[in-house]
Amino acid sequence: MAVMKFGGTSVGTAKAMRQAISIVAREEQKAVPLVVLSACSGITNKLVHIADASGRSALDEAMALAGEVRSFHLNLLDELIKGVELKAELAIKIEELASRLELLIKGVDIVGELTERSRDMFCSFGELFSTTVFAAAMKELGHKAVWVDVRTVMITDDNFGFARPLQEVCEERVGRLIKPLLEGGMTVVTQGYIGSTQDGRTTTLGRGGSDFSAALLGSWLNDDAIQIWTDVDGVMTCDPRMVPEARSIRVMTFSEAAELAYLGAKVLHPDTIAPAVQKNIPVYVLNSLHPDAKGTIITNDPQRLSGMSYEGLVKSIAVKKGQCIINVRSNRMFGRHGFMNELFDVFARYGVSVEMIATSEVSVSLTVDDKCFSDELIGALKALGDVDIEHGVSTISVVGDNLRMSRGVAGRIFSALKDVNLRMISQGASEINVGFVVEEPEVVTAVNNLHREFFSGPQNEGIFETPAGSR
Repeated sequence: MAVMKFGGTSVGTAKAMRQAISIVAREEQKAVPLVVLSACSGITNKLVHIADASGRSALDEAMALAGEVRSFHLNLLDELIKGVELKAELAIKIEELASRLELLIKGVDIVGELTERSRDMFCSFGELFSTTVFAAAMKELGHKAVWVDVRTVMITDDNFGFARPLQEVCEERVGRLIKPLLEGGMTVVTQGYIGSTQDGRTTTLGRGGSDFSAALLGSWLNDDAIQIWTDVDGVMTCDPRMVPEARSIRVMTFSEAAELAYLGAKVLHPDTIAPAVQKNIPVYVLNSLHPDAKGTIITNDPQRLSGMSYEGLVKSIAVKKGQCIINVRSNRMFGRHGFMNELFDVFARYGVSVEMIATSEVSVSLTVDDKCFSDELIGALKALGDVDIEHGVSTISVVGDNLRMSRGVAGRIFSALKDVNLRMISQGASEINVGFVVEEPEVVTAVNNLHREFFSGPQNEGIFETPAGSR
């Protein structure tokens, strides 16, 4: 049995939903799946705008956007559902959801304050709309499908905006409420991204949390596989928007995938990997536009990895834009303990996550998201030493098997970058990652040079695959 998660672009139009249903039908021939959906592409962003407009009492703007959300799903319904009675029944459900959204807008407008709890409620509507339409379309096509509100099983803490599931409660409810439906031959359609506190208040797991939802549900059901259906052929050797020759990676380890996710790869949410690792459930990253493409398998299974991975192999190049370098220089560092603790205490106080770090005897260079930069943070750092900042940089990370111990790989990396000005280098903390920082105008040159060095030519056939759409 598999959990099948479909992202926003995979259910964003009537055509995309039909394609997704055909993929589910193919899986049903093997075993009844649990289907987890994101909101239709663009809807969550629109709901965020509705929430923001409500919070600043821009009632007309919020109501107009809500009308667009209603119209989008009614048009989707009209194109997807043919039966008159089912269409009328579903139209009522969509109107009910839209009316609840408008009621929430008016409530926030009257109070004059948008809380994180209210924001979560706004954002939950996208998945409720998409799954309602999808489940009805499956039923009309003759599938034994049942819609389940995930908030009855995904019970979380009350950290609105980034809620964490209550493991034991969730596992018990999944076993009691979802597992019997699957065992009875019903394909369950439910929502990703959202949950509920024990007293029934809607929460969200954070942007990208649908992948996390799918992985959690798969682990609680002890499934054979977790399928993440996107609009690309699995995890790529790098961003195809930067390098058109980017290739699909056939297989990679959980640690490689997690490293890529944290370093900026967009296919996977970082938390997705953890539940799968705990139960050693393989994660398949697949393309709903090209369902016959092999995609990527993420696993620690030695048999699957055998012959598909070898020491020193570069698997992918990850880029994280919008960074800045903060350099701190202080003679207090020399031969004295405790300085690094003081330094990172400053970042902790201001809630800033450090991405990459390099040190010498009297200086520390590190990168943070440029949006986290503030004058207050720099002021606190200046109490420790001289500080200067470099904006407009990106981190580039080369990820692969045991890179730190592989002779010649570092030489190839820096040879490929001989024409690029490296602002910072970080290696050693991870055996599977070599990272460096470049100015943003040089990112495309750096990534293309690295890709040519490690992925051009016929080597590594079977590990990398040309994307289906470019054949």
